[in-house]
Amino acid sequence: MSKLPALCALVGIALLGGCSGSSPQPAPVQSESAVTPTGVFFVEPDAPAVEQVVRWEGEGRAGDAAAMRRIAEAPTAVWFADGAAHVERAQALVAAARAAGTTPVLVAYNVPQRDCGGHSGGGAADADEYRAWIAGLAGALRGSPAVVILEPDAVTHVLQGCVPGAERFALLDEAIRAFKQEPGIRVYLDGGNPGWVRDVDRVADALRRAGVERADGFSLNVANFETVEANVGYGEEISRRLGGAHFVIDTSRNGNGPASVDARNAEGHWCNPAGRALGPAPTTETGHPLVDAYLWVKRPGESDGACGEGAPPAGQWWPEYALGLATN
Repeated sequence: MSKLPALCALVGIALLGGCSGSSPQPAPVQSESAVTPTGVFFVEPDAPAVEQVVRWEGEGRAGDAAAMRRIAEAPTAVWFADGAAHVERAQALVAAARAAGTTPVLVAYNVPQRDCGGHSGGGAADADEYRAWIAGLAGALRGSPAVVILEPDAVTHVLQGCVPGAERFALLDEAIRAFKQEPGIRVYLDGGNPGWVRDVDRVADALRRAGVERADGFSLNVANFETVEANVGYGEEISRRLGGAHFVIDTSRNGNGPASVDARNAEGHWCNPAGRALGPAPTTETGHPLVDAYLWVKRPGESDGACGEGAPPAGQWWPEYALGLATN
């Protein structure tokens, strides 16, 4: 039995799209949801883009407000990146999603030495703190359907050599096990993007060492700009090395693809590059048998870091950049 119908059963028909009726290839890990299926991915009613629409309408900026609605009305993942009341936040999120008949998408982003000290540096102080943090987050989701994107960049940073692999792989494997104790939770371990580590053998081996076979698959392109086509090709190559594992793609900002190839190794390639655009709307109807969903994992309009003119620190809402994504 394939995992795509399982995800479709979990989220039903996603925003602007339903589930493909095609027959995908077998995947190595199968887990049917025992939680009542829901209708769509959860849309936060008080997200920054929603507040921005209200503000601009009040200021008479009707055109800008209409453009911002493209972000405000789309389901976007909710990030959990520190210990500040994360259990209570997660409980409130799943309760709101349950009341709305929808499925939330969450990002767990708190592994020790997160981002190797870069713009999004931080994370749990040590392994024990991380284990407790994951246990709390997994417990908060108990009894509710959810999609979890696990630790963007964490595996690829090991391949990059900026963090030791043994402890990190063990923590990721333990996190997958903790989330998968609940039948309604679907977990995708992050695998980077096709513009980063191009050696798919290394990526597949690292994902395997981090326990991807116990997850529902892997995620690609989180907070990046690579095209759908590039991600599908890259994901298929990784999948072949993992026995047919499925994957999801972050399409929140890849409508115009990445910045120029000349900038590929520079900060401007990935950190708030100009001229980018929203990508395909979140959906489980991807047209690709191995691609379980297109998701907006990175919230369009949140800064990648204090890089470039006027850019706020990583994770802060930047309405001007959001407007550019919505109108390009």
